[in-house]
Amino acid sequence: MHTHPDIVEMRERYDRMAEQPTAQLTDGLMMVAGLYAAASAWIIGFADQMPLVMSNLICGVAIAVLGMALGSAYGRTHGLAFVAPLLGLWLIVSPWLVSGVTTTTSMIWSHIIAGAVVCVLGLLTTMMGTDRLNRTR
Repeated sequence: MHTHPDIVEMRERYDRMAEQPTAQLTDGLMMVAGLYAAASAWIIGFADQMPLVMSNLICGVAIAVLGMALGSAYGRTHGLAFVAPLLGLWLIVSPWLVSGVTTTTSMIWSHIIAGAVVCVLGLLTTMMGTDRLNRTR
């Protein structure tokens, strides 16, 4: 790919797309959602459920780093945008799949809402790159 004759033009196109307010808002919200997911065990109050705490911490940090990477260098990281919806789905189902966890209503709702937000933002980020490319050709 690095030898493709239009690589500079493609990266410039992605960089222009990343400068749009919609892309900046989406990437910023994804970063905030990731930080919330990482800290949700202490915010909601299930810090005693260590397997789920570690799952949330790892997943949340990954989402926050992905949001930051997409916001700062979309032209180089757009290929990773598909990971965000997968991480959002993991957040939704993790209270039931992680063993040794006693679920509460607030814990479940926190995971469902945070996971849905990350899924939607990840899908928007993924579609922004493809829609932009399809319209400019």
